[in-house]
Amino acid sequence: MQLKIMPKKKRLPAGRVALILFLCQMISALEVPLDLVQPPTITQQSPKDYIIDPRENIVIQCEAKGKPPPSFSWTRNGTHFDIDKDPLVTMKPGSGTLTINIMNEGKAETYEGVYQCTARNERGAAISNNIVVRPSRSPLWTKEKLEPITLRNGQSLVLPCRPPLGLPPPIIFWMDNSFQRLPQSERVSQGLNGDLYFSNVLPEDTREDYICYARFNHTQTIQQKQPISVKVISVDELNDTIAANLSDTEFYSAKPNRERPPTFLTPEGNTSNKEELRGNVLSLECIAEGLPTPVIYWIKEDGMLPTNRTFYRNFKKTLQIIQVSEADSGNYQCIAKNALGAIHHTISVTVKAAPYWILAPQNLVLSPGEDGTLICRANGNPKPRISWLSNGVPIEIAPNDPSRKIDGDTIIFSNVQERSSAVYQCNASNEYGYLLANAFVNVLAEPPRILTSANTLYQVIANRPALLDCAFFGSPLPTIEWFKGAKGSALRDDIYVLHENGTLEIPVAQKDSTGTYTCVARNKLGMAKNEVHLEIKDPTRIIKQPEYAVVQRGSTVSFECKVKHDHTLTLTITWLKDNGELPSDGRFTVDKDHLEVADVRDSDGGAYTCVANTTLDMVSASAVLSVVDVPNPPFDLELTDQLDKSVQLSWTPGDDNNSPIIEFIIEYEDAMHEAGLWHHQTKVSGMQTTAQLKLSPYVNYSFRVMAVNSLGRSLPSEPSEQYLTKAAEPDTNPTAVEGLGSEPDNLVITWKPLNGFESNGPGLQYKVSWRQKDGDDEWASVVVANVSKYIVSGTPTFVPYLIKVQALNDVGFAPEPAVVRGHSGEDLPMVAPGNVRVNVVNSTLAEVHWDPVPPKSIRGHLQGYRIYYWKAQEGSLKRNRRHIEKKILTFQDSKTHGMLPGLEPFSHYALNVRVVNGKGEGPASPDRVFNTPEGVPSAPSSLKIVNPTLDSLTLEWDPPSRPNGILTEYTLKYQPINSTHELGPLVDLKIPANKTRWTLKNLNFSTRYKFYFYAQTAAGSGSQITEEAVTTVDEAMASRQVDIATQGWFIGLMCAVALLILILLIVCFIRRNKGGKYPVKEKEDAHADPEIQPMKEDDGTFGEYSDAEDHKPLKKGSRTPSDRTVKKEDSDDSLVDYGEGVNGQFNEDGSFIGQYSGKKEKEPAEGNESSEAPSPVNAMNSFV
Repeated sequence: MQLKIMPKKKRLPAGRVALILFLCQMISALEVPLDLVQPPTITQQSPKDYIIDPRENIVIQCEAKGKPPPSFSWTRNGTHFDIDKDPLVTMKPGSGTLTINIMNEGKAETYEGVYQCTARNERGAAISNNIVVRPSRSPLWTKEKLEPITLRNGQSLVLPCRPPLGLPPPIIFWMDNSFQRLPQSERVSQGLNGDLYFSNVLPEDTREDYICYARFNHTQTIQQKQPISVKVISVDELNDTIAANLSDTEFYSAKPNRERPPTFLTPEGNTSNKEELRGNVLSLECIAEGLPTPVIYWIKEDGMLPTNRTFYRNFKKTLQIIQVSEADSGNYQCIAKNALGAIHHTISVTVKAAPYWILAPQNLVLSPGEDGTLICRANGNPKPRISWLSNGVPIEIAPNDPSRKIDGDTIIFSNVQERSSAVYQCNASNEYGYLLANAFVNVLAEPPRILTSANTLYQVIANRPALLDCAFFGSPLPTIEWFKGAKGSALRDDIYVLHENGTLEIPVAQKDSTGTYTCVARNKLGMAKNEVHLEIKDPTRIIKQPEYAVVQRGSTVSFECKVKHDHTLTLTITWLKDNGELPSDGRFTVDKDHLEVADVRDSDGGAYTCVANTTLDMVSASAVLSVVDVPNPPFDLELTDQLDKSVQLSWTPGDDNNSPIIEFIIEYEDAMHEAGLWHHQTKVSGMQTTAQLKLSPYVNYSFRVMAVNSLGRSLPSEPSEQYLTKAAEPDTNPTAVEGLGSEPDNLVITWKPLNGFESNGPGLQYKVSWRQKDGDDEWASVVVANVSKYIVSGTPTFVPYLIKVQALNDVGFAPEPAVVRGHSGEDLPMVAPGNVRVNVVNSTLAEVHWDPVPPKSIRGHLQGYRIYYWKAQEGSLKRNRRHIEKKILTFQDSKTHGMLPGLEPFSHYALNVRVVNGKGEGPASPDRVFNTPEGVPSAPSSLKIVNPTLDSLTLEWDPPSRPNGILTEYTLKYQPINSTHELGPLVDLKIPANKTRWTLKNLNFSTRYKFYFYAQTAAGSGSQITEEAVTTVDEAMASRQVDIATQGWFIGLMCAVALLILILLIVCFIRRNKGGKYPVKEKEDAHADPEIQPMKEDDGTFGEYSDAEDHKPLKKGSRTPSDRTVKKEDSDDSLVDYGEGVNGQFNEDGSFIGQYSGKKEKEPAEGNESSEAPSPVNAMNSFV
């Protein structure tokens, strides 16, 4: 099916009239080219109600088009207006517009009237609306004498304006002598009639310059009413004399100044009526008086107020509904309410309607012999009357035309001929106005013509509709077809949409829609065609949109907007703020696809929009910037409900700076006791603006408030007014009360005094009371000044006392204080512990027991017992005692036993025990002596090898520094070490204890030996000391080796061996770098104990050797000092690890608290396997 412009059944309702109507509408949509014969058409005219400025020339417009060009004529007040006879009136050439020159002479009132223009040519006549010309008027107020108004506070008042009637009506407003608008509110407001209404007056309403102004916009003039004087007085101001001299008539109202329920000032009564025309603004007003000021509410009975068309003005006293329609008719109720009652008024609204079009007649172009219709349908309230005119003449008296037939609001044409061309006027009128429409019937025979420019290029964004124009004309009406490409077939309506005006629509244009399209118009008189071109462009897209940002004031924020667009189109990126231009501020920087705002301010908050424009499309994306900061400080602090011990603080929050306030912190200052120092009082929720604060007596309070949000704390508010609370007796007593003696015969009572805030009043003092706990004495008391200590003298030594300290001031005493237990001063203990017993546990540990001393003899707080012990020579216990170093151990509390660690074996010790209190130590118990048994000795002090020969070595040593008993013998063990560090068989040798030198004979020449040497007592073997030495080389063999070394063959052999070793080393390095492993046997560390060194049982060869101390190959000078003497560090037990400070400390059972450890040399049996990886150096050593 081809796309053609023609009536289609699927678009038409049933009935012939509807079909003709459709054809008429379709044809009327065609614009007749101006080069073709056509009746006149009015293109421009002045408004129906034309108010002119009398100071300017009068211009009445009337423009029309037609072929041939129309001529113009005018009527005034229904009769012909001969403009040639009036020299002040001229008509614009080629136009019907009149200009009446009244600037130099003449008056505007002379030309007031109803004007109508007629445009005529050979095809018909078109007429304009009736243009009512009236000059604007801005009359002055009539002079009147306005008496001053005096009324009582709280009464209602209406100041009348009554402006002069003007044309158009003036705009009313109230100002003072300084041309400042008078403030209006729910209490004071201006009515629709211009009057100024006071629901109740206040003293501040007193003034002498209430002036009503009328502004006439058309003439740009303002008229002023005489000022009105108003004086508001209170009943208290009226004394008896004034009241006697004033009559009630001199008051605006005689109502007393008291609260009252609302009454309406306007409108009057309980009901009223309102009529409004359709399309206008409906304004309903209710203004009420009362005390307190009433509040106005609006409802519609049996309906809802239209949501999108309802507005409240004048503090809800005026209800406005725009674009009012018949559906808005009904009863509207306004309700005025205050605390004493409510009143309502019902306004019945009726919406009338001047005529409005349902279907206005349209120009009709027909070819000879065709049929057509003109339809004129209008509505209104009341329903308008329809009348027809032909060429400006009522159709009833117009020349007869056999091709037309009138059927109410429709004229039906059949078999029209050229003489049927005419202009028809339809007039629809009722009591509220009229409508006038011109529509011509033009009978033409014209072949098709296409009005769209040839080869027009259309560019469309992909996936959007493409509209290709083909404006056309022809009579009869042509059919339209579209083709794509040079040889394409007609486009079908399953993909494309062809509109009645010839436009081809591609609903969703794609890349393959690009190409050349041809529009073809045909009727029975001929054919016309036109080509247009279509290009499809890629859409512009925002691939990265700006994002919502929350930043703190003063920081920098950046928005990003990345755009992708068709490269053949020019892209423009524009940034907007709140849909307006960016501020002209250097802080805003636009760089390609970024917008940066530096030093962000509060005013920078809002919506930022990135707009990407090309010639074909536009996309945008927005992000909101919220500028946040710590809150602004609260303000307007006020103290109310001021009581002795509480007050209510209220405040107004500052701006939260876009971050909700979480809490308020309240602080106080005590200007009397701590001026300038602010303390925390309390904190409340961020939703509160008041707080009930608890107060202390005798404090001069000031308060301040800080607001807190998620970003931090605001600056403090300004301090509140000061509030001094009354004095009262103290609420609390001093704390930290103690009673301790500093001397054996006194009692020192101390306490923590109250601060000034806690004193609750002037004259702060303390009542100090005391008595013996176990006696029957009365309380002794003394009142002291504001101090923190009192000393009671002449007390028995270390006696328990009961103590209390009570605060008092000039008002009274604090509550009864708590009783505290104390003691008078301590003295040194009088008795030494008895029955001291010593039990030697082992050679380094002893246990001591003693009997406790009687409690009364302690004369103070028992702190424990202290043991003094020292090492002494037998038989010399009393000699040189002052030079003996004593050691001390203290045992806490009432313990009666303890352990003495770290004793030296085979030693003679003495000790005594003393009791300790807070004053010091008591007398010492008698000395007790004890001996420690033998222990194992320490290692020999030194070991060195002297006089090495070919087969012997001589060993010299010093005895152990701590034999810890009687030495019984020495043990010497030694074994050879071969060139591969393997250990040979171990030789064990016992040496008498009195020897310090020993020679070993029958040793192998040029052999290294390792020696292990230790001493023994009856308790066992001590720590060992080790050393190594080498026997000398045989001279004959050495000379032979020298002779061999000088031989050439030996030198060559050694070079070959060295080269081979070098090659092997290189191979080993390469394999190791590649992650390989050497096929070299791991060395074992030699065991420290030579008796358990491994021997190869099958062949009797030595096991592998590794040094027991550093696990490294033996090197010269790596084992012994230069004097070949090995020093062994002593291993003394230390009491510092046991005592409290210089004293030791034990558990309750006397066991030692802590650890005791000493360094010991590794035994030969404790050797470790070497953890070193094989290295090339070790490998080379194995070849030597």
